[in-house]
Amino acid sequence: MANNSILIVDDDKNIVDLVQTYLRKDDYRVLAAYDGLQALELARQRRPDLIILDLMLPDMDGLDVCRVLRAEGHNMPIIMLTAKTTEEDKLIGLDLGADDYVTKPFSPRELVARIRAALRRVGEQQRQGPSVIHSGDLEVDFVRHETRVRGMLASLTPKEFKLLEVLIKEPGRAFSRLDLLDRVFGFDYEGLERTVDVHVMNLRRKIEPDASRPTYVQTVYGVGYKFTEEQDVP
Repeated sequence: MANNSILIVDDDKNIVDLVQTYLRKDDYRVLAAYDGLQALELARQRRPDLIILDLMLPDMDGLDVCRVLRAEGHNMPIIMLTAKTTEEDKLIGLDLGADDYVTKPFSPRELVARIRAALRRVGEQQRQGPSVIHSGDLEVDFVRHETRVRGMLASLTPKEFKLLEVLIKEPGRAFSRLDLLDRVFGFDYEGLERTVDVHVMNLRRKIEPDASRPTYVQTVYGVGYKFTEEQDVP
């Protein structure tokens, strides 16, 4: 895990210096940006392995930085760092493609632990190797990180793609919302189970022939959700 590159983005130099000190102790390579436009430029040019991204930034806020990077296909983990603590704030960040959410004031040691966990999940995904799954009109390419519906590219957010990946790799298995929170979003999302429902709704809108009568991602009442291959649906 050592030698991964981490981009820290915060307009508070004291926070940047503090996090940088802890990361360098663990042999991470550290980049720093103090506003949104600088962060975007560094992310594009240097392609860090992970970004720690403050929500409130000069020039361009963290949500917009996250939105642009995901739209451009950058899939590195993004950990939002912010003083905002409402559930709605968290849901917005996660829906835009953030992988984790740390509120200020925070423990630098906890932040480093979350960085390790996020990078470990990326490593586990990469070790799974090339894989493409076809089901009905769906094609999911885990190497290209692409989903196609009837041959047309579906624009999924990273979290929507991960949700689909978890479900489609174990068709027929009923996953609880807590299972999906753990597998898709990582740990420490207590109280945010409804974010799964939001992501399922958005995913259905993009991949289902009729989102109001889902074919692939089906609700298991009292449990959660499962993926059912189209040919298996009566």
